[in-house]
Amino acid sequence: MARAPPRGPAKFAPAWLAARLRALVPGFPRVAACVAFSGGADSTALLAALARLRRAGLKVRAVHIDHQLRPDSARWSAHCRRCARALGVPLEVRRIVVPRARGSSPEAAARLARYAALAQALRPHEVLLTAHHQDDQLETVLLQLLRGAGVAGLAAMPASAPFARGSLVRPLLEIPRAQLREWLRARRLDWVEDDSNADEQLDRNYLRRRVLPALSARWPAAPATVARSARHLADAQQLLDALGAADAASAQVGAALSAPVLRRLGPARRRNALRHWITASGFPAPPARRLEEIAAAVLAARTDTHPFVAWSGVRVRRHAQLLRLEAATATAPATPAQLSWRWQQQRQLAWPAGGVLTLRADRRGPLDLEALSPVLSVRTRSGGERLRPAAGGPRRLLKGLLQEARVPLQERARLPLLYCGDTLVAVGDRWLDASVQAGAQTRRRGRLRHRVAP
Repeated sequence: MARAPPRGPAKFAPAWLAARLRALVPGFPRVAACVAFSGGADSTALLAALARLRRAGLKVRAVHIDHQLRPDSARWSAHCRRCARALGVPLEVRRIVVPRARGSSPEAAARLARYAALAQALRPHEVLLTAHHQDDQLETVLLQLLRGAGVAGLAAMPASAPFARGSLVRPLLEIPRAQLREWLRARRLDWVEDDSNADEQLDRNYLRRRVLPALSARWPAAPATVARSARHLADAQQLLDALGAADAASAQVGAALSAPVLRRLGPARRRNALRHWITASGFPAPPARRLEEIAAAVLAARTDTHPFVAWSGVRVRRHAQLLRLEAATATAPATPAQLSWRWQQQRQLAWPAGGVLTLRADRRGPLDLEALSPVLSVRTRSGGERLRPAAGGPRRLLKGLLQEARVPLQERARLPLLYCGDTLVAVGDRWLDASVQAGAQTRRRGRLRHRVAP
């Protein structure tokens, strides 16, 4: 039997992109897509190719994040406006201020601020598309390897993942950088070059300019083979997640974990279970040394002590035979556990935890006003809340929805939860329970807003 010829490298074109998105995005092309548009070559190629797919029913818009870190940032924003206008794609420009935490790199701080801004810009059920390509994946894997990352870090960037109120998709991970630029030149499309890419003090730039040319000269297929290794590691991480979830569940006592049950696991499985428990609770994973302290010294401590390990605003504390997770931050101002809201007489409600709730009639709104009781109860989170965000779908734990949407921890504690009696019907303006969602027979529609002052 003749063997099939080996698959060659992907060739960038709108038709190839459509096929890739069909594999990654349910319902494509009848979806709403938002492109993270920097104005550089990669995102320009992605946006230009997507603009050619609109006839199939795809809705495309773009968001440009102006970090205000470079003198030419205003010029780049103007270029993005011109480019989007020429392609006939709506563009939103968001200016942000990048906070600098002590010890963090400028790259990391800018990346965190950029994704936070993109999360705010993304609409419900919208797909955020980024132009990360094969060479980016190679750089990411090598940087993670040099930083001593584990399986999750070496799995690098997934092709798709939940993000904010929609999803994040990277359709170009199989395409080399050179192909994207070749496609742009053939169509005489311009892009901007960020002069900071020449700064070899930045790790990624040094790797890109000094290391990768020599690596590719010796191993030309390195970007493709390393990307394949990253996919294998992503599969391995899924298995570790499944094992960690099972082990953590066997040790779970409410929101805590049983120290005796964890001690019966081998060292590697114990660390894996602890890491899963921490990250599944919405907290950042601890550094390897801190994780080892929890898995060894904290679990081995006497029951009359109360040892703890803290990192990045998080703390794991041992109480008797239980491990508990808590935020290691200053105590927040007290928030009333419950408020009553007669929304028909009082359209706005000041929420003490932060912001203002507004409920107004809106003929295109997603809310069925006649399904609401005259008095709503507004509460803070206490744990275990569930709602049904899709009609006919399962009831979901709010905790899981918040994790999938990557809602920051400090924002989760401030979210107002709206109840009709004992039924959770709305989580701020992020999710509505199916019982109050407007349908074809709805006579009075409305819209709920939760506005937080910047």
